Amino acid sequence: MSDKPKIAIIIGSTRGARFADKPAQWMLKQAQARSDMTVEMVDLRDFKLPLFDEMASNKWMPSSDPKALAWQAKIAEFDGYIFVTAEYNHSITGALKNALDQAYNEWNRKPMGAIGYGGVGAARAVEHLRNIAVELAMVPVHGAVHIAGGDFMAVHPLGANGEIETIEDHLIAGATDLLDDMAWWANATKSAKK
Repeated sequence: MSDKPKIAIIIGSTRGARFADKPAQWMLKQAQARSDMTVEMVDLRDFKLPLFDEMASNKWMPSSDPKALAWQAKIAEFDGYIFVTAEYNHSITGALKNALDQAYNEWNRKPMGAIGYGGVGAARAVEHLRNIAVELAMVPVHGAVHIAGGDFMAVHPLGANGEIETIEDHLIAGATDLLDDMAWWANATKSAKK
């Protein structure tokens, strides 16, 4: 068994017309090129989570919904999380917020980062996501990737619909910082738990 931290790249949108797959696949490729972590794509679509309807967070009592339990088991497998997020009305998607609310213990004391996309690179959504992560006892890292403005329109289907590689030189420094932070913090938090 590897000592390398296991990082989830979580696709935070479930819409049929979502753009998230393109940046998620690019981020997966960047992470897989490294030797200091293993990475797996986790798609919220695969879990079909109901709206949160438990008596309380699983911080206080076990969840009862089998779909919530399956989600909790999946995210418990990881040492850190990179969320792929759009910006909806200055925040994250409802699907991502619901997924975050469906667990508590499984997120604790693990790093999180983000790759955001949209007009302002989902900067406000990523900021909100970091605040939510603090409440869930995660460790938000400094590094992030923001696909914004002209770069966003160069790769989005409503724009030029180019490949992410056409704007990669604008993103790679942020991706490197994010992945460096994730590796360092995942190793630090794993070590502290021993």
